[in-house]
Order: sequence, then structure tokens, then C-alpha cells
Amino acid sequence: RLRRFVFPMSALFLIWYFAYVMLGAFAHDFMAIKVWGDVNVGLLIGIGQFASTFVITGFYVWFANRELDPRAEAIRAELEGGAA
Repeated sequence: RLRRFVFPMSALFLIWYFAYVMLGAFAHDFMAIKVWGDVNVGLLIGIGQFASTFVITGFYVWFANRELDPRAEAIRAELEGGAA
């Protein structure tokens, strides 16, 4: 289950990140398009990188609390119960 969650989320983030890097490297005109005042597309995508990092972290915390922590607790209880 961990792999079904972590690998797709990692792949999604890496694709998103490398798209940002490639756009910054090769699509200067696109990244320089003014959206509002001095705010351009590149700045918005850069802020989107930070936002997506927080969202992915939140999803992972939710997943870990729901899926991984109960398993870890069961293993711990089994090991501590067997040692007594």
C-alpha cells in the first residue's frame, strides 16, 4: 500500500518540478508573461511549487495516520507482548 501511494505522488511531484525547471530554462517568454502588475507566470508556478509541496505533505500525513501508524502500533504491541 505504501508503494501505491508514495511512488505515484513522488512521480507526480517530480514531473511537476521538472516541468517548472524546463519552462524556466527554455520558455523564457512564456514564464515572463505578466499576469497582474509585476506578477508573472514564472512566479505563480514557483509559488505553486511551494503550495504543492505542502499539499503532498498533508496527503502523506493523512495516509500515514490512517494506514501506516495502525500497522506500526500493531507490530509494536505484538513485539512488546511477546517479550513480556
